[in-house]
Amino acid sequence: MKINKLKLPSLAGLGKYFILITWSVIVIIPIWTMIINSMKPKMHIYIDPFGLPKEWTFAGYTAIFKDSSFLIYFQNSILITTISILLILLVGSLAAYAITRWDSKFSRFSYIFFLAGMMIPIRIGSINLLQIIKSLGLMDNLLGLLPIYIAMGLPLAVFVLTEFIKEVPIELIDAAHIDGASNSKIFWIIILPLTRPAMATVAIFNLVTIWNDLWFPLIFIRSESQRTLMLGVTRLFGQYQTDWTKIFSTLTLSAVPIIILYLLMAKQFIKGLTAGAVKG
Repeated sequence: MKINKLKLPSLAGLGKYFILITWSVIVIIPIWTMIINSMKPKMHIYIDPFGLPKEWTFAGYTAIFKDSSFLIYFQNSILITTISILLILLVGSLAAYAITRWDSKFSRFSYIFFLAGMMIPIRIGSINLLQIIKSLGLMDNLLGLLPIYIAMGLPLAVFVLTEFIKEVPIELIDAAHIDGASNSKIFWIIILPLTRPAMATVAIFNLVTIWNDLWFPLIFIRSESQRTLMLGVTRLFGQYQTDWTKIFSTLTLSAVPIIILYLLMAKQFIKGLTAGAVKG
């Protein structure tokens, strides 16, 4: 009778586990701190910021809906984020399909041009963007953020979707052409369904960036009715004192849409990240 020997993990394997555990702790601690402190009285946060509440309270969540414009901020963020992501996916997929199917110097230049957008931070052009938004008459208007967010998201969308569309078998597209399908019909019926994992990847990456953006709303938005959620949170910081319970409650609720979307799209998101990583 043979006894299987227990194989100990190699040094490289232990190193991977150590890195994963360390990274998990780094990610979990801020989330734990935010959620736990949202259920503590303000003074208890200063006494024990990382421990469980000795006195549980939901006053922060109640105050959000009674004493602030949270629902307006939340609605504005949902609106601008949803429209921006839909337009990024539409324009980015169309551009990626054109770059993939059009073999010319101009298409290669266009692809490099989009890649350059990933390397140059858009914030360094804030003054010029301010002048453009003013000339368009979109200052202090939620829609003024739309072209900026689309410009922010397109480079990543084109990069991811172009590489993904290249993996679509050319025989499949040629067969559709033989059957009389036009380029637009091939795009809507064949390309889009096959690129859902990549679309989910692009959507989640841009969701986090746009939803958490404070820089551009702080520059372009002044009116209370046009504020986004992250900009609204800044109003909770006082000059002499700050209601941390209310702030942590607002941040906890603001994280809910991102978590829900990730859970709904996690399978497609992981497929999009690992596409092309394994051949054969």
